[in-house]
Amino acid sequence: MSQPGPESARWFQFATSMNSERDSETTFEEDSQPNDEVVPYSDDETEDELDDQEPAVEPEQNRVNREAEETRETLRKDCTWQVKANDRSFHEQPHFMKTRFFCIKESKYANNAIKTYKYNAFSFLPMNLFEQFKRAANFYFLILLILQAIPQISTLAWYTTLFPLLVVLGITAIKDLVDDVARHKMDNEINNRTCEVIKDGRFKVAKWKEIQVGDVIRLKKNDFIPADVLLLSSSEPNSLCYVETAELDGETNLKFKMALEITHQYLQRENSLTTFDGFIECEEPNNRLDKFAGTLFWRNTRFPLDADKILLRGCVIRNTDFCHGLVIFAGADTKIMKNSGKTRFKRTKIDYLMNYMVYTIFVVLILVSAGLAIGHAYWEAQVGNYSWYLYDGEDYTPSYRGFLNFWGYIIILNTMVPISLYVSVEVIRLGQSYFINWDLQMYYPEKDTPAKARTTTLNEQLGQIHYVFSDKTGTLTQNIMTFKKCCINGQIYGDHRDASQNSHSKIEQVDFSWNMFADGKLAFYDHYLIEQIQSGKESEVRQFFFLLAVCHTVMVDRTDGQLNYQAASPDEGALVNAARNFGFAFLARTQNTITISELGTERTYDVLAILDFNSDRKRMSIIVRTPEGNIRLYCKGADTVIYERLHQMNPTKQETQDALDIFASETLRTLCLCYKEIEEKEYEEWNKKYMAASLVSTNRDEALDKVYEEIEKDLILLGATAIEDKLQDGVPETISKLAKADIKIWVLTGDKKETAENIGFACELLTEDTTVCYGEDINALLHTRMENQRNRGGVYAKFVPPVHETFFPPGENRALIITGSWLNEILLEKKTKRSKILKLKFPRTEEERRMRTQSKRCLEARKEQRQKNFVDLACECSAVICCRVTPKQKAMVVDLVKRYKKAITLAIGDGANDVNMIKTAHIGVGISGQEGMQAVMSSDYSFAQFRYLQRLLLVHGRWSYIRMCKFLRYFFYKNFAFTLVHFWYSFFNGYSAQTAYEDWFITLYNVLYSSLPVLLVGLLDQDVSDKLSLRFPGLYVVGQRDLLFNYKKFFVSLVHGILTSMILFFIPLGAYLQTVGQDGEAPSDYQSFAVTIASALIITVNFQIGLDTSYWTFVNAFSIFGSIALYFGIMFDFHSAGIHVLFPSAFQFTGTASNALRQPYIWLTIILTVAVCLLPVVAIRFLSMTIWPSESDKIQKHRKRLKAEEQWKRRQRVFRRGVSSRRSAYAFSHQRGYADLISSGRSIRKKRSPLDAVIADGTAEYRRTVAS
Repeated sequence: MSQPGPESARWFQFATSMNSERDSETTFEEDSQPNDEVVPYSDDETEDELDDQEPAVEPEQNRVNREAEETRETLRKDCTWQVKANDRSFHEQPHFMKTRFFCIKESKYANNAIKTYKYNAFSFLPMNLFEQFKRAANFYFLILLILQAIPQISTLAWYTTLFPLLVVLGITAIKDLVDDVARHKMDNEINNRTCEVIKDGRFKVAKWKEIQVGDVIRLKKNDFIPADVLLLSSSEPNSLCYVETAELDGETNLKFKMALEITHQYLQRENSLTTFDGFIECEEPNNRLDKFAGTLFWRNTRFPLDADKILLRGCVIRNTDFCHGLVIFAGADTKIMKNSGKTRFKRTKIDYLMNYMVYTIFVVLILVSAGLAIGHAYWEAQVGNYSWYLYDGEDYTPSYRGFLNFWGYIIILNTMVPISLYVSVEVIRLGQSYFINWDLQMYYPEKDTPAKARTTTLNEQLGQIHYVFSDKTGTLTQNIMTFKKCCINGQIYGDHRDASQNSHSKIEQVDFSWNMFADGKLAFYDHYLIEQIQSGKESEVRQFFFLLAVCHTVMVDRTDGQLNYQAASPDEGALVNAARNFGFAFLARTQNTITISELGTERTYDVLAILDFNSDRKRMSIIVRTPEGNIRLYCKGADTVIYERLHQMNPTKQETQDALDIFASETLRTLCLCYKEIEEKEYEEWNKKYMAASLVSTNRDEALDKVYEEIEKDLILLGATAIEDKLQDGVPETISKLAKADIKIWVLTGDKKETAENIGFACELLTEDTTVCYGEDINALLHTRMENQRNRGGVYAKFVPPVHETFFPPGENRALIITGSWLNEILLEKKTKRSKILKLKFPRTEEERRMRTQSKRCLEARKEQRQKNFVDLACECSAVICCRVTPKQKAMVVDLVKRYKKAITLAIGDGANDVNMIKTAHIGVGISGQEGMQAVMSSDYSFAQFRYLQRLLLVHGRWSYIRMCKFLRYFFYKNFAFTLVHFWYSFFNGYSAQTAYEDWFITLYNVLYSSLPVLLVGLLDQDVSDKLSLRFPGLYVVGQRDLLFNYKKFFVSLVHGILTSMILFFIPLGAYLQTVGQDGEAPSDYQSFAVTIASALIITVNFQIGLDTSYWTFVNAFSIFGSIALYFGIMFDFHSAGIHVLFPSAFQFTGTASNALRQPYIWLTIILTVAVCLLPVVAIRFLSMTIWPSESDKIQKHRKRLKAEEQWKRRQRVFRRGVSSRRSAYAFSHQRGYADLISSGRSIRKKRSPLDAVIADGTAEYRRTVAS
């Protein structure tokens, strides 16, 4: 193993020597109210980072001490992940190895291969058999098989259990194998992608799975990033790199990353990258997508690293020809994999219920067998011992014979626990999954994306959903912003009007062909606005679009003569594109200028300052000098902040306010535009303050904001824009249908409160009649409830019955909108922080330890009660919107509802930030067909559009639930009817564990004779059509209330089976007593009796499934009559003399079928038995459908009249002037825009100097940069 070089060794020793112990913890209580505008701390944020977020004014001496200790603080114990560039042997040193299994060791650094499969060629058979025998039922039948091999206790041949068990194990193994092969293919597809890696001194093409930590890689435009890498250099100015993060968060707008200045200068060429030997110490792998802390040691200097320099796996390189990076985290250690949450094994509610019922059957089986064994012991004592003809040559005591018979009855009655139940359930689920995959009405042709059931174990649970938790961006919305309307100088534009200002319901789109820069993608119908722009009658109209073209931080490049805009948010891109189409095209910018084409005339303006957006300011401004020398400030922002800064003399202020109310009622995202003329002297004075604030070393942002406030006042209002955050097709209709099905929708998003609220109105989750409650309202209500509970929780609390109080009066339509910060406040989810001064005293006495433990328990109980109260309150609301929440908070909300409401939940999302939520919910749905596929990879079901959710739940989910319930009820019934005949027979055979049927009939009953009809019902049955299922969502509630399969239904099936078994046994028994055949002989032998019962049983159970079938097809009818015919065919073959000659010991019923079934009265006995079994069922069904019809019975009765499907109509909005208080603040990027890049000139392309010249002057230049 090669050793690291001397320089890296020095840095390694330097780094490790600076690790220090952590400080003790204290609880962090915020003094201020939660901030609605910010996303709360990251999921795994360390306490030290929380310290850094605390604004504080520190004394100068403290600041000096802090800076002196900065090196030590950076290399805390948390930063233990060490990476050496271009040195794989460094990461294989002994102290980086960890024990995996016994003495087998491996490096703590994961390789880049992703593994989701479970088996390989060698482990499949043993591991699969081990997993299958972990199931109680399979293990039970294995024990039975062993017992049947003991001749003293078995009256049943061993193959009666072996054959069904092999079928069950084989089908399950094949299914598991198919699933695992698919996982292998998916893993190979990802792991075998290629990129360029430095090997042997040059870049070589390598597969992703071969990449290791410390490798230097080269990525090209449109490449997926294979690991978490430190950006070293790129083809862009200042080594900028643009990435698309759709795989992480579903957003398609570009983000930028930027390399360190030193790596940008020195690591551009292949030979310099080959010799790069930097050493990095950073935090351990974690799931924080927006945080990174580390240090690069190189050239005897240390350089801080943050998230802006890290390219995350799953992102895509855009608008960057190539870039170079150093792999920091690989494979399972990458942030996208860490953020995927723990994979949970999901099982349905019916699964759990079915297992409990099987356990119940086990108990019944043991009790019945014990009772019969006791009966046999008594019979032996009373009769058997005194009957010489029953002597078997064994001198066993009656009690011992009873003990042997106990195991004999366990074997005979084992079919009460149906061996084929689990495999039949798996086959039905597999078939239902294929129906979902094949559903053309859930196929999205635009992206060629079908629906996909990625699991086969949860289908019936789709019919029992109570709560749906949905992401917003990319799930409810398309994340496509469209310029729809505007208000200029008090006049609203955007309606369907011609050039003469006359309104038309049908009018052609505006033709933008007169504009050479128009992109042809804007659909606009107001021809009067074009007339106003071209005529120039109102200068404000042109000024309005000029402002949109100049006041932004959009980047532009030209490809094949076409303008391509890159915006920090899709809203900003939509506005700049709108200005471009209306004749004011943004063409180019430099560090100090911006060039605009104004109706074909190019003009360049000097940019004096860009006052960037942030979540507190809610606006951005730009100060420009016109070619004529005038200075103007242009500003755009949310109306709430713009109106506070307007000049008193604004004649169109009220008209614009009315327009904003109209736009808000139409759920459009609004934005106010204004400007101001600035005198030269005023600007000079302000610029001095601006430059001074720019150089402040602490609290620079706050200082700049104060300076911005001074210039952004006395503004002149131009108007307002209205942008549509385009919903996916069918979202309001889907939400309306789900609400009628009593499914509650919760929206969990990282977006801003105003934006999320407006989307709530757009998709009709919220209406004008909805009373909206916010975080502060909820906090007050919960505080009051906690006080009341504390007052009632006195000494006598346990004697007082619990009181269920509602938070709101009944009958009111309420919704809850809460931010992540308020969520943490309400749920007492506070982070802890480190105290630099206080040191907690550890408890020294037993009393102190007891008090501390008690205090901790009280805090936990209070937290739990608070969380339960919040869930109760939220569930009283018709809709809940949680905004500004982190991925961990999304999962926490889902978990709270699961825990405290015991309700079935479904989560749907499209980005990596939804993965934790998707895995936490009972069912996870991923939106596929978008750029990001991480959510799909972790989901149980996937499709391309949110609207398909209604079909997945209301059609496939409901059908699957009904089919599975019908299947289980019938399956238990037919097995009870079959098995309990042995019980009745035991009263007539001395409880001797003698079977009532032929051995081969017992073997094939569940496998061939009665399996196909019930499987087809489980696959094909439907009470009403898919169209009627969608038209009447109220049908869905039967699954939510567990009405079709529960313990009551189970015991009904049990009683039905018991009664059927009695009829099947006692009617033939009565018919056989003192009976003489046509030939004068009495065919009342045991074998003829067994054939009669078996024939009646097969006809009864197959006709019973016919009565249970709601949806008849040729296949159903063929399976029922085919099963009966198959039984008779096999029976006559097995009772033939030929097969008896070949296998005399296995086939002993020679000639029984042909002899017995030629007697007419035996056929009459069979017909009578079947009639007595089925006629009461027919009568009860007729009465129930006539007197107590279910909702589906009524719909099925009138299905012809209901065939004309009712069209869903969107709710009409009523606009009330001056009443609406809703407003969607302009959705700038969640982070600052590109203003810093633009003003610093780092994003502007310059002719790059030759690398040799750079290196020659490199060291001195770099030192000057650091010094500055």
